[in-house]
Amino acid sequence: MIGRGRTRIVAAGIGVAALVMAAAISISAQHGRAQPVGATPQRGAAATAIAPARHEAIEVEARPLATFEIGKPNQVRFGRLQFRGGVELTSRSKSFGGISGLVMLDDARFLAVTDKAAWLTGRIVYQGQRPVGVADAVMSPIMGPDGRTLAERGWYDTEAVTADRGIAYVGIERANRIVRFEFGKLGTAAPAKVMPWPAGLAGLPNNRGVEALVAVPRGTPVSPLAGALIVITERALDPAGNVKAALLGGPRPGLFTVARHDGFDISDAALLPDGDLLLLERRFTWTTGVAMRLRRIPIATIAPGAVVDGPVLITADMGFQIDNMEALGVHVGDGGETVLTLVSDDNFSFLQRTVLLQFTLLDE
Repeated sequence: MIGRGRTRIVAAGIGVAALVMAAAISISAQHGRAQPVGATPQRGAAATAIAPARHEAIEVEARPLATFEIGKPNQVRFGRLQFRGGVELTSRSKSFGGISGLVMLDDARFLAVTDKAAWLTGRIVYQGQRPVGVADAVMSPIMGPDGRTLAERGWYDTEAVTADRGIAYVGIERANRIVRFEFGKLGTAAPAKVMPWPAGLAGLPNNRGVEALVAVPRGTPVSPLAGALIVITERALDPAGNVKAALLGGPRPGLFTVARHDGFDISDAALLPDGDLLLLERRFTWTTGVAMRLRRIPIATIAPGAVVDGPVLITADMGFQIDNMEALGVHVGDGGETVLTLVSDDNFSFLQRTVLLQFTLLDE
């Protein structure tokens, strides 16, 4: 069983490598320019994945992952994180996959986006505290502001989602757009409303744009950024090599940067119950394969002009049950514990996996 696990993870690394190469070829062919906003999606890997044309109830099968670190079935503590469990998810639906952003609506229900402009809603099934499956899964096209879907507009690279008080926000990477939805009133049928683009984030590199959105709620604990939308790019770097980010709206709008270390790129973010920012990061190299990392950023340090940094909570490589980890959700469990949910983006590739992992964040 351990050998099979390692084989699958190696295969996942090969899949990421192939996709990285394909992306590089595509960008080179387009002279490094992103596809024009509103254009019909071009032929190629980014345009061929299937998005649902309507609300589609799907069956999702789950294979339990008994351990997080391969070959260590009794290891559940990883720094300040305790492994609750994980599953590998598959579906016969061709529109399933590519999960790039996640919001936990409560202990079980979730809202996710795929990178092909689709919503995925559903419910995590538990045995005790261990996630064992996904039920009530429905996929829907994300609707644009004009009656067409985002995919029909060419705005298909949806990479980030966040929500607050019934409003959902989605970041579209290659199109450099942020859109909002009346999700609480209309659900996944809500049409998009285009938001102002953060000043100073123009001209982002192709495929390195907005990767994480975090809505800072007006509530308890009271945050100095209450009402702001935190916008973080994947790897748009300033001259010092830090990752560009912005505060959109709120009391202190403006640009800031996130210190970049060890070749990791940002793939998602979420707020912890105490208000601090949690970053999900990933890395791929030809020699080491895929890796993921979680980093905690004190919310008090985020301000226009700041370079923020924080401690690493966990780092995992191909010796662990990971893949291309792209989505992060945070919620408070029934017992008051802080629960982290991580999901991987399989890029609609048979060589990669959709993996859902859960951890409890421990006090010490």
